[in-house]
Order: sequence, then structure tokens, then C-alpha cells
Amino acid sequence: MAASPEQKKNYQVVKSFKGMNTRPNRTALNDDEFSWLENVQPIGYGNLKAVGASTQINNGASALSWASTATAVYSCNIKNVDYIVAFESDGRAEYYNLSTLTKGTLAAAGTFSTSGVRLRQWKNERAIISDPKKGYYTWDTIDLISIGSIGSVGITATGSGYTTPPTVTVSAPNEANGVQATIVASISNAASTITNITITAGGAGYTSFPSVTIAAPSNPYGVQAEAVVTSLTGGAVSSIQITNPGYGYNTAPAITFSSGAAAATAVVGSGLVSALSVTNAGSGYTSAPTLTFTGGGGSGATAVAGPLTFKVGTIGVIVTDSGTGYTSTPSVVFTGGSPTVAAVATAIVFGGQVTGVIVTNPGTGYSSAPSVSFSGGTPTTAATAKAFLTSDDLSDVASFQGRTWLSQGRTVYYSAANTYNDFISVSAGNVQITDDTLHSNISALVSANNFLYIFGDDSINVFSDVRVTTTGTTLFTNTNVSASTGTTYADGIFPYFRSLLFINDYGIFALIGATVSKISDALDGIFPLIDFTLPISGGQVLVNNILCAAFNVYYQDPDVGTRTVQLVFFDKKWFVTSQSTLKYVVPVSTNKKLYLYGTDGTNLRSLYTDTANSVSTMVQSALWPMQDTIRTKQALKFGIEATSNVTATLNVTVDSEINTSPTYVVTNIVYWTNNLGNTVGWTNASLATVTWWNGAPYRLYKSDAQQYGKYLGLTITSSDPSFTLNTMEMEYEQRVRF
Repeated sequence: MAASPEQKKNYQVVKSFKGMNTRPNRTALNDDEFSWLENVQPIGYGNLKAVGASTQINNGASALSWASTATAVYSCNIKNVDYIVAFESDGRAEYYNLSTLTKGTLAAAGTFSTSGVRLRQWKNERAIISDPKKGYYTWDTIDLISIGSIGSVGITATGSGYTTPPTVTVSAPNEANGVQATIVASISNAASTITNITITAGGAGYTSFPSVTIAAPSNPYGVQAEAVVTSLTGGAVSSIQITNPGYGYNTAPAITFSSGAAAATAVVGSGLVSALSVTNAGSGYTSAPTLTFTGGGGSGATAVAGPLTFKVGTIGVIVTDSGTGYTSTPSVVFTGGSPTVAAVATAIVFGGQVTGVIVTNPGTGYSSAPSVSFSGGTPTTAATAKAFLTSDDLSDVASFQGRTWLSQGRTVYYSAANTYNDFISVSAGNVQITDDTLHSNISALVSANNFLYIFGDDSINVFSDVRVTTTGTTLFTNTNVSASTGTTYADGIFPYFRSLLFINDYGIFALIGATVSKISDALDGIFPLIDFTLPISGGQVLVNNILCAAFNVYYQDPDVGTRTVQLVFFDKKWFVTSQSTLKYVVPVSTNKKLYLYGTDGTNLRSLYTDTANSVSTMVQSALWPMQDTIRTKQALKFGIEATSNVTATLNVTVDSEINTSPTYVVTNIVYWTNNLGNTVGWTNASLATVTWWNGAPYRLYKSDAQQYGKYLGLTITSSDPSFTLNTMEMEYEQRVRF
């Protein structure tokens, strides 16, 4: 006689392991999904593997401890040595050398702002650092240098008598081991040469070009100038070209023609310094350098230079009306703005007009832009100028296409080609994003996949195809790829394969080409419980030798309160890990592998690298309907196939939609008992307890179970390392409907 449904034993077997899915109720999950996976990676069919624990990093023989609380951590490679750099709450910065395994000081307390500092690397030559308030720095493992480069130059006196361009010497930078700037001068109307010929009479009746003779110079070592007629108009000489300007003329020479009545006069050059070109902007200038002219055969040239700075509370000046009739250089007067240190500037006058203003000291602590006026110079019409205040924080720095890129407010500044410090040459510049797709200011710059990504809170732009024109200016394309999705969590943006992953308040997204796609639907049950007022960070990492993406967040766990977890993604699957309390994480590529390091603000740990010590794991299956959702089931037994090369103890509960069973403990440990049923303990010669275990790596952990429900499932926890769960099994009988 056939058994009734209530008597027939049934079996639920799950070997196909997908990832965690917190979006639906546990009863609505597919059989191969999990409502929670912690410190266990769903690698594939029959392969649910525990991850390694985190490892404490030592500074020499003792645990590394930052001097103050870390507010951000970054990694860089300089001269083929990998470093982890921590910026700290008292404004200092320290580094950890991954080659020597020792800590060192990058900057003393008070050097940097207490938060918001960002770091990238320039080639593998130096780190480039943006400080939101204090500007732009570089570090080459020896010196921290502020940039602090030449930002503007102006000629205050052209001098005279220069026959060749004079040498310009820029004073050394204020900071030790800064880069000394270099400037090249150009002259116009070289002294003692013929610079121009004016026709005073064209003559008449010419049918062919007459020859032109310029009298020889009085200097016996001079060179006689030469010229030719280049056109006739109506039989008259109409143009003359100088073919050799000569040399050694103290006064204008006579000019004669081989025939006819044509006449002309010559002009001897006065040898003026006409232009200055910055060939190396230098670094480490905290105040204006001095410029000195030597050689060239002339004298009297003078010039001033102003340092470049991205510091908040400093000012620059633009001339709004050049005025007329200035007979001398006026002084520049700043009024208002409540500065800590007032700005200083020099007016540049040419042709009776103020053509520019060089700010030699941009001041500090301005809360508003001061008014600008000019005093003296006896002009016919006074010049006017306007000051502009640097009030926006420097939000990020990036290295892309052989340049440094800095974001401040809605503007991106870029250095000259193949430089990290030159923001004045013709190929340097800036671009302001004026489109309304950028809702507020730029929050992050990321160089990846041959693009520079410009993030706003709800938008993403892409810079690409950077090129230099024949005139030396820089062109590139600027494309908006997202007008509705962005992020303000700069440390939660990183490349992963050919995509760029980023996190915001409502999900994790992948940017592939120009397409933004949400990849975290399975985490929709977690995101409302993330505290986004606390730091968010992430990076690539190898977990069980599989490349994963991990995001460190503060999770408001309904059971135990707020704690940090890592949301880990690979192969379209999610799981979580808990690797100690971590305030920040940073990816580090070293020794040909990708690691993730983390800090609680004081210590430094390497994640997933300890496979020998305990790690708390949790596997919570779906609540399985077991073929018939309206019939009650009775669990009779459960089984767990697992592989472990060490002792392993699993704590298992059988769950239903309304309650959970007592905990069943299953283990591969062998217990010895005597004939009274008492456990017999073993010790070795050192009096240490000896644990016996079933030496076969594979084992079926099984137990009788008692549970009723329309949906049944398992929750498995353990603290033992390096085990792999292969199968979940349950024996059950069906009971009544409804």
C-alpha cells in the first residue's frame, strides 16, 4: 500500500550556490539564494568557502599604531616601493613602508587639514596630494613640497640696449629641496640692429627694382645691414624688406637707392625685454621669488612673479579697465575682506595702460573678496580691477594623460603636458563645468580606463582624447554620461575590470563606457540600514584568489547595533564580510597581488589574509517551500556536507517562517568516552590538551531535527577557519494543508 503524503519522506538538497539576496522576504528567495552570507564566499556549485580573517600589521616587532586618529588612508608606489599613507585628525601624515614593514612620518601635526585630504601618485615618482583648505602638495618619500609654483610673471621695466636675450635667474624656493623655477626672456628690436625701414619717398618711373644700400655701422666689428625692394606701385617703390639687420649701429644709417628719386630712413633697435616664458614653474615657493636679469648687452630690465596657490582664503586680481595716460606705475590697494594677512600686488604698465596685476602675496584668511584700487601714476583715465576669492575647497586630485588634474568648486585645473607642477604654460589651463547636470560642486576625480571621470553628487562627466594643438594649447572632449546618478563618496569609487564601480546612498553602480547600471539590487534590504554619515570606502581585493570588489560601510545591524561590514561583489554575486572594526579600507597592489588594508583609526590590518585563525561565519539559506507552499512540513533530519582540513564545529538551527529551533552542534571532533559515558580527556607530554578529529577532509555533518512550518531553512554559524560548505540537505515529511 502506497504511503500517504503525510508519511512519505522527502528530501531537500541544495548544491547550487548563488549569492546573498536581501531584496525579497526570505520565503520568496530562490532555493539557491541566501538571505545572509557573512565571511563565506559563494564561489560556485558545491563551493561555499570561508574567507580568511584580517591580520594585524606590525611596525617592526610591535603592532602598528598611528600617532593620531586616521581620517583617510591611501596607497602609492614611489620608486618601486609600496606605501600606505594615513592622514590624521591632528593634521599630520604617516606612512607604512611595505618593503621594510616600518612606519615613518610624512608630515608633522598641523601640516594638513584634519579631514578631506586626498592622495594619488604621479608616475611612480611622487605622490600628489590635495588638501581642501591648504592647497596642493607633492611627496617623493623624502620631501613634502607645496605647489607653490610660479603662477604669473610680469615685466615692470623693459630695460634697453639688449642685443641678445638676457639670462633670467629665479631665486630658490622657500622650502628645502623644492624645484627652482626657470624663465626665458625674449627681446624685440635688438639693440644696434636695423629693425625697420620707412619709405619717405617712392620716386617715379621705376620699371625694375632698384638696389638698396644701407651704410655700414661705425663699429669696426659691426655687420652692415642689407635690404631689398620687394614691390613697385605705379612706378614708385612701395615696400622694402630687411634681409640682414646687421649689427653695431649706434645711430640710424643712411639709405640710398641705385637709381631714381626714392628715399627711406632706418630705425635702430633699442633692445627691449619684451616677453618672459616660464620653462619650469618650480615648486616649494611659499612667497614670491625675485627675478634677476644678467647679460645680453643691455640693462635696466626688471620683473616680478607671483606664486600659484590653491589655498582657500587667498585672492587673485583681474584688470577690468586698463585706463590711459599712466606716466608711472601705480600702487595696488586692497580694502576689506577681513584677511589674516593682507594681499600684496604689483601693477604692470605698458603704453600708459595697466595691462595686468601680479599678485606677489595672495594673502590668507580672506572671508570675502576685497575691493581693488590704484593709487598714483597720474593717469588720464584711472584703471579698475576686481579681486576674486578662492573660497571653494580643493576636492580632489588625479593623474591623467601625463598631467595633474585638480578640482575646486565646479572648475577642473590641469597642468601643462608632462608636468605635475606647471599651471602657467600655454598647454596648462582650466575648464569650468557650467552645465546644470552638475547640481553642486565636483566631488571626485578618477582616472581609469583611459578616461578622467568627473563626479558630482548626481552626475558624471568624462574627459577624454587629450591632445595639444600646433599652437600649444590643450583640447579634450567633455561628455556628460550621467545626468541623474553620481556620488559624493570619493573613496567609494574605484575601477573593477573594465568598469568603474561607485556607491551612493541608494545603491552600488557600474559605469561601463557611457552606461550606468545598478548592480546592487540584491542589497536593497541592507542599504536603508547603512549610516552614510560615517566614512564609506572600498577597493579591489583578491578573496580566495578571486578578484572581488569590496565596499566598507557602517551597517546598523538590527540584532547587535552599528558595526562595519564589507559588501563584497564578484561574478554577479554578493556576500558580506566582517573583518574587525574598520573605519577606512584602501586597495594596495603589491607583490603581484591585490590586497585590501583597513584601519580602525589607530591600527592597520590586512583583510582576508589569515586562514589559520578563527573567523565568524554565517550562512542563512532561503526558507524553502519544498514543492508545496500551502502544506506544513515537519523537519526530521538535516545534513551538511563540508570539507575541512582542520577541526570544524558547525552550529545549526532549523528555521521556519515563524520561529527557529534550538541550536544543534555538529563537529568532526572525535570524543572519547569511558564505559560510564564520561568524556575522556587527552594531554601530551607538555600537558596541553590533545584534540582528536576525523582526519578525512570531507564529512557529512548530520543530526536529527525538529521543526514545523510551511517554509523551512537552515542557519549555519561557525568560528572555525578554512572550511568549505558543499551541500545543504534536509529530510522532511509533509503535513496538513492550511
